[in-house]
Amino acid sequence: MTETESKWHQKNILQVADLTEKELTLLIEEAIVMKEQTKAGIPHLYLQGKTLGMIFEKSSTRTRVSFEVGMTQLGGHALFLSSKDIQLGRGESIADTAKVLSRYVDGLMIRTFGHEIIEEFAENATVPIINGLTNEHHPMQVLADLMTIYEKKGTLKGLNLAYVGDGNNNMPHSLMEGAAIMGMNMTIASPKGYEPLEVILKKAKIKAEQTGATIQFTYDPVEALTNADIVVTDVWTSMGMETEKTERSRHFLPYQVNAKLTHHAKEDFIFLHCLPAHRGEEVTSEVIDGSHSVVFDEAENRLHAQKAVLKKLMGDN
Repeated sequence: MTETESKWHQKNILQVADLTEKELTLLIEEAIVMKEQTKAGIPHLYLQGKTLGMIFEKSSTRTRVSFEVGMTQLGGHALFLSSKDIQLGRGESIADTAKVLSRYVDGLMIRTFGHEIIEEFAENATVPIINGLTNEHHPMQVLADLMTIYEKKGTLKGLNLAYVGDGNNNMPHSLMEGAAIMGMNMTIASPKGYEPLEVILKKAKIKAEQTGATIQFTYDPVEALTNADIVVTDVWTSMGMETEKTERSRHFLPYQVNAKLTHHAKEDFIFLHCLPAHRGEEVTSEVIDGSHSVVFDEAENRLHAQKAVLKKLMGDN
């Protein structure tokens, strides 16, 4: 095993910022190859005999199915572990859970709430940890997003990405990191009180300066979408915030992605949404079902992008 390959085996992916431009590029390239192999019926059994443990404290459709199918297609096995069904839900410490599970599985994917939870897993586990989603970060979704943009646009560097909606959300946080690393320009538009976390925004701006990109925040959705190559949004009310739905809807209404707003983007813009979408709220059916939408290609790419991650972190390379 080369030094480069061994570094993958020592790596956790807790946020997009854990990856370099070279690593992100390699993962996208690997994902595209395995996508082509999948569609051609060519086996790629890189993880025979390997097991991925999957801990879910938040419910999921795409994350669970894509990881389970991905492990099967790679020749391995995925083990679903609800926090209610393991001792973690009965008071066992995160540290002890991480140490025990590391003796059984070859990697752990965790979908949880606070980012500090997954950081504690990573500190105590001896196998790679993959962030399937936390309140602050969603790296696997953004890897699939970058893959989708690359497929549709043929490049990432220099493109203009607009995100409108809740800025204090895992999607804009991870998109900022990915855009900055890959040299994409990004503008986030949110109402007052829903700005991105300052620490993540500041770090992304510093990284963007190094790659020749810009990361900006505005309260004006029209400003964000002007000249945009990519338009992205997410739900206005995330899991665990249901009691805030009425208030949030009032604040976010001017940020709805509809035909009038997208008129300010480039003629060949593409629309992304991590799903599930609340049609008629953050996006209209006219947009999400329209010719600019690539949301279902994006959803499919979760499978292929994550397979690239699994191969690198858990395979023999």
